[in-house]
Amino acid sequence: MPTSKPTKPFSPAPFKPPFWLSNPHLQSILPKFFAPKTPSYRRVIKQDSLCETDIAYDFYDAHPVQVLEDSENGKLEQTPLIVLFHGMEGSSDSHYARALAYQMHAQGWHFVVAHFRSCGGIPANGSVFYNAGDTGEVHHMLENLRENYAHIYAVGVSLGGNALAKYMGEYGDNTLCEGAAVISAPVDMSSAAITMHSFLSHRIYTPYLLNPIIKKALANDLSQDEINSIKAANRISDFDDIFTAPRHGYRSKNDYYHSSSALPYLRNVTRPLLLISAKDDPFIGFTATPNDVSDSVTILDTEHGGHIGYLRYRSDSQAKNAQSTNAQSTNDNAKTKQAGSNGKKAKTSKFDINWIPETVSAYFNHIGVASKTYNND
Repeated sequence: MPTSKPTKPFSPAPFKPPFWLSNPHLQSILPKFFAPKTPSYRRVIKQDSLCETDIAYDFYDAHPVQVLEDSENGKLEQTPLIVLFHGMEGSSDSHYARALAYQMHAQGWHFVVAHFRSCGGIPANGSVFYNAGDTGEVHHMLENLRENYAHIYAVGVSLGGNALAKYMGEYGDNTLCEGAAVISAPVDMSSAAITMHSFLSHRIYTPYLLNPIIKKALANDLSQDEINSIKAANRISDFDDIFTAPRHGYRSKNDYYHSSSALPYLRNVTRPLLLISAKDDPFIGFTATPNDVSDSVTILDTEHGGHIGYLRYRSDSQAKNAQSTNAQSTNDNAKTKQAGSNGKKAKTSKFDINWIPETVSAYFNHIGVASKTYNND
């Protein structure tokens, strides 16, 4: 099932929040409060590309899948698999992961979250862990999935989106995914670091992101000098200079940001790639322009949306008439809603975070992924 090259431009539904919901910080913070229930994932554990650390793959299957013992002699699963590469400190429990899982499931596609090192509840046991430019690890994850799935499409979010976009450009025709969508990715990591130094971003987001990664770093085998330096870090760029860069073979944070940024590689992308970013994103810094990318890349810049936000509000009539993907896609979710309301009909929320999942699935349909379950016979 090769992905066809679209003859018409991609034209998704616009994102237009009401003026009182257009603030980028509201858009970035509130979505987690409107996420659907966590799906019933099927977890598979494999080793990372260095054979040092266990990695979790959380699957939300469209239908039961036969895991092949010998992929060379077996028949690969033909129903498309959508793989998500999450952001910093993200997981299959992140609000965007849950929303994407239900949307992809409703399309009749398999879905999986491939966790980076130290994420998904599994500690990193090796000398390295989260590296936003580690395309070798992305390729390794896709190789693991390719052992059972014939057609793979990818979604990357935030720093996971940067890693995926860099992979698409760096590997070109050798990429193992047939198309991809990237959301809120800091493809120029140096300018993103500067953006995060602004007063509001530093005050609002830095503690939320920095404290967990410091805790994980301190669990490693460190010298006392390293421990003291990490504890003194009060910006993510400080942590990257002290820990991330030297641990992953970079000379400094500047070397890490320069070497890991996807932006210089986007001109070499040969498979369909959608880049979604909001102009008011408080995280990402410089974004790609048409002159920075190949003809295979579609840029979708929105005026609002914040960082992985895109929270919508609908009127009473719109909320009543809307089909909730999250409520309709699985019996488990329906049962959860029923139990939570003591058997009463669940109230439809006026808020939802489905614009990203709907736009991503629309793009995959646009490039030729059929919205149906394939017969493997």
